Amino acid sequence: MEREEEILHLRERIEELEEKVERLRFSRRVLMNLLEKLEQERTSCLLRLEKQNQKLRQNNSRFANNLLHKNKQIMELEMRLNRR
Repeated sequence: MEREEEILHLRERIEELEEKVERLRFSRRVLMNLLEKLEQERTSCLLRLEKQNQKLRQNNSRFANNLLHKNKQIMELEMRLNRR
């Protein structure tokens, strides 16, 4: 009788552990899906920031070139004024 109770107890314990394993598998899938979604969002954000950075660099370069051109014009005008 005692042996049968032990066997019954062990079977119940096995069922509990199998259920726990199944819950852990489900949790793992959920976490993996969340991780994948976060990675996709991070990649998307990174690409958007890289494009924005490139555009800002281009605008900065244009601004610097325009500034150099204007400084050159100012220097030429100052030289003309000094010659008179």
